[in-house]
Amino acid sequence: MASKADAFDVGDYVVYPKHGVGRVIELQSEEIAGMQLDLYVLRFEKERMTLRVPVNKVESIGMRKLSSDKTLKEAMETLKGKPKVKRTMWSRRAQEYEAKINSGEIVLIAEVTRDLFRPDDQPEQSYSERQIFEAASSRLARELGAMEETDEATALEKILDVLREHAPQYYENTEEA
Repeated sequence: MASKADAFDVGDYVVYPKHGVGRVIELQSEEIAGMQLDLYVLRFEKERMTLRVPVNKVESIGMRKLSSDKTLKEAMETLKGKPKVKRTMWSRRAQEYEAKINSGEIVLIAEVTRDLFRPDDQPEQSYSERQIFEAASSRLARELGAMEETDEATALEKILDVLREHAPQYYENTEEA
């Protein structure tokens, strides 16, 4: 377990499942309740938040390095796929989408982004659908941006371009049916 935890150095980008991409800004050692604790200090710029994560909790929390190129490719391919629209109640779907986003798994986040994307010529989304779409696409864009060393806005535009290019074929097919 220690070998995995030691894998993060100051300056590394990491993915914290509940908050997305952050950067290790410091390694601290503090005494808390009489115990010596080693901590990673993470900075999440978008939320303007600093988080201290005990080194021994990294694995159980699910904190990880940025995705591999292979996983990123898989996520980008996922965006090109057919949106899966379930006919269950919105509250149930919303919970599933939130769970996928909070899993920190880039491919699952890409699925949510794909499934909730609406081309401009399609009916409007509800406020809560739009909120979840923006959370997922933002989370995906931050990881893509960190991996490609670009900003979130540029990465988001790349994601939206892929969605705009591939989504119309699926929506055209449903209108004809």
